[in-house]
Amino acid sequence: MSLKPSVSKTDHTQGNPGADLVIVEYGDYQCPYCGAAYPVLKELMNEFGNQIQFVFRNFPLSEIHEYASSAAVAAEAANVQGKFWEMHDAIYENQEYLNERFLFELAEKIGLDLARFKTDIQKASLENKVNDDFESGVISGVNGTPSFFINGNKFNGSATDLLKLVRENAV
Repeated sequence: MSLKPSVSKTDHTQGNPGADLVIVEYGDYQCPYCGAAYPVLKELMNEFGNQIQFVFRNFPLSEIHEYASSAAVAAEAANVQGKFWEMHDAIYENQEYLNERFLFELAEKIGLDLARFKTDIQKASLENKVNDDFESGVISGVNGTPSFFINGNKFNGSATDLLKLVRENAV
């Protein structure tokens, strides 16, 4: 399966925007497998961040994870204030405490304007962004989280497999 649509300005990216290696993760903030993948992906970026463009797309499995959609919208609301990755990291680093109220604690912890955050999380545009990410995952053949794509092609392996692959092929 291939990634649809391809990476664009609407995506959350970090690392090298001109990299030859583009890794896309479809993730769910409440998924324990995504939580386990998170430190491995951090390690990948610490080692190879100057050689990789890393992209995160929301894929909340709301039917099994009660707070996955709320967390995704909270990350999008943090993005409005330029702190998507700070919220992304804070959620994964505190995944076991995830609930609606805790998202506000994280927003405060990372220095967001809480009044603005409270207004932003209710905006349909942020929910639409999460839904657009989810739909792109469905179209791309994502059926679980985390799911990875390397340069637009589905990678059938774990974050650990991904790190191993990059290390083996590092220049």
